[in-house]
Amino acid sequence: MKIKTGRTWKNWAGTSESTPLKIIYPTTIEEVTELVSKAKAEKKKIRVVGAGHSFTHLAHTTDWLLSLDGLKGIESIDTDKETVTVFAGTRLYEIGSLLGEKGYAQENLGDINVQSIAGAVSTGTHGTGLQFGNISTQVLEVTFVSGSGEIVALSVEKDPEFFKACLVSLGMLGIIVKIKLKMIQSPVYVYKSDKVKFHVLEEKLNDYIYNNRHFEFFLFPYTDTVQVKTMNITSEKPQSLRWHKLNSLVLENYLFYVISEVCRIFPKTSAFFSRLSAKAIGKETIRAESHELFATPRKVRFREMEYSIPLAYFLPALREIRQTIEEKKYHVHFPIECRTVKADDIWLSPSYKRDSAYIAFHMYKGMPYDTFFIDMENIMKKYDGRPHWGKMHKRTADELFHLYPRLYDFLVFRQKQDPDDLFLNPYLRQLLYEQSNKQQTIEKSS
Repeated sequence: MKIKTGRTWKNWAGTSESTPLKIIYPTTIEEVTELVSKAKAEKKKIRVVGAGHSFTHLAHTTDWLLSLDGLKGIESIDTDKETVTVFAGTRLYEIGSLLGEKGYAQENLGDINVQSIAGAVSTGTHGTGLQFGNISTQVLEVTFVSGSGEIVALSVEKDPEFFKACLVSLGMLGIIVKIKLKMIQSPVYVYKSDKVKFHVLEEKLNDYIYNNRHFEFFLFPYTDTVQVKTMNITSEKPQSLRWHKLNSLVLENYLFYVISEVCRIFPKTSAFFSRLSAKAIGKETIRAESHELFATPRKVRFREMEYSIPLAYFLPALREIRQTIEEKKYHVHFPIECRTVKADDIWLSPSYKRDSAYIAFHMYKGMPYDTFFIDMENIMKKYDGRPHWGKMHKRTADELFHLYPRLYDFLVFRQKQDPDDLFLNPYLRQLLYEQSNKQQTIEKSS
């Protein structure tokens, strides 16, 4: 077990920074339980970090920061039941590669695959496709070390009620050490990228959503152009992705970085470069295994806000977003990413009890984002929007209690798992407790 002191930690986007007393790298579950017992005895707080891809202060701490980078790999695979058990620090791309070697895959992934599996599950990370829920819905069992140092394993069979509480938990119940996932036999997908006009998207949106296994699209500010991406299973053989990967690396990263820097230095060029980027979109069709297609490299750093709204509000929200951008002339050149996710019954999932449209807003690192994000968030509020837990937002505790019907139940359960608040940091306390009048009631219920 490695321990580092005097190190400053920053998240990927540079939106959160702290200098913990210690950054600790355990390599076994036993070491994690020892650390929890020691932190409790010394009255220290613990926050856990994966890849640092959350944009908020979820991992911020001045006490102990625990990285699970040393607790990774596949513990076991059950091909009869089509399940895989992985240690919590395993990155999504590592799971994809390891399963791919054995002919298996996760059923769905997001467009970034560098997160740890524990971090992706805990924040409600998702992909797209209305047949599929977020990544947490693939979990069959989760094992974590609670605030008392106890190893707790919850599953659909053992404790279905509280199992739904621990899937999207923001690291507040304990330290996840192991996760059992369902897997599928690895399919070959045909991926298609095309561009259409917005009015075509309006006419064909339901067809895109319901007649494709995976579907997403990107709105380009100040244009009528929409990039449409679909993925469907094919019986054809996979092909080499060498050119596709090179193209993504050069055009979507290095060239887009240069464009972004120009926009940062000369903000008024943002609309021009958004139009230019939209014109550059071409048609593309490729075939490959799923873990090679879901994610794309992201070298250009940005800030992000993402909201889940009921699927029925998708088009009205998009129209209002486009209209507001045209009227207020924000200096934004990043496209707006739009995806769909199936309803679930996970307590803190943004897709709880409703099929959902997810709309993500980005701003290049170094460019002002407050006004743009606030205005977009106000639109999302009108459509019953729930914020993605790992993305930037300004919602209050009382608003969150209204948006997440099981939040109160979750916090009562959390208090029982962590009675000493070992896993709370100031950000989470303010977000979920301090602005709410429910604090005393939660403590009494626990």
